[in-house]
Amino acid sequence: MPNMHSEHQAKIESFYSQNKRMPTYSEMMGLFGFRSKNAVFKVVEKLIDAGLATKDHLGRLMPTQAFGEIPLLGSVTAGLPATVEEELLERVNLDDMLIEKKASTFMLEVDGDSMIDAHIEKGDMVLVERANTAKDGQIVIAEVDGEFTMKYFRKEGNKVWLEPANKKYQPIYPEHSLNINAVLKAVIRKY
Repeated sequence: MPNMHSEHQAKIESFYSQNKRMPTYSEMMGLFGFRSKNAVFKVVEKLIDAGLATKDHLGRLMPTQAFGEIPLLGSVTAGLPATVEEELLERVNLDDMLIEKKASTFMLEVDGDSMIDAHIEKGDMVLVERANTAKDGQIVIAEVDGEFTMKYFRKEGNKVWLEPANKKYQPIYPEHSLNINAVLKAVIRKY
């Protein structure tokens, strides 16, 4: 039998991700198909006891740091099929895992195939962090001679250039300027 508590939690998390706020008690009645607010109060109490929610000074429901985390269940072999033992190792908050500096992090949609050998394809979303310097070998968003592109940043002595991850494209050596705008942090692909 499914855990009703986690079902309610999933509905609240879904509401939160769509509306960027917690649902009101009336909205929760609708979400859970409850006839009374009393039943909603019980669910809210369980969420607060579990440390997933809290109340603000006006008594409104607020998410805690643990809210919206997804379980990390273990590892999977990428080679030959192996059984995956499902054990709850810990809970992972994707924001915390992927984003160190929220204010300087943004997403871009990938267009083109010049980074395909780095497993970055057209339509992927990349999470990048603003930066004006990079280390040799990092994937960067750079402005080279007035054009923006995503490539490997290469530096040897005083020489800098951008290198694609696709043999169809040539390295880009700046004629006038090469400025780093951001460094790649994560690639997100939806299936």
